[in-house]
Amino acid sequence: MNPTKPLTPEEVADAADQFFPLFDIVHRQMPENSNVEDTLKVMESVCGLAHKLRMQSDTDKAGPFGFNKKVETDEDSSSDEET
Repeated sequence: MNPTKPLTPEEVADAADQFFPLFDIVHRQMPENSNVEDTLKVMESVCGLAHKLRMQSDTDKAGPFGFNKKVETDEDSSSDEET
């Protein structure tokens, strides 16, 4: 892929199909007299927060690994049943 090669209309259309729904989500929540530039600035912050939240969500879903694994023994499972 050559980064200096001009974009095709199809590539631009695909990018627009992904961009404008996200833009509209942010723009609908902006104050009434907001312009496009304001929305783009806020969108940059909102997308940064969304990435941060995604990272937190991914780390919450990840289970323990390596030395952090808790190995359940017969004693652990029997003590749970007694309580």
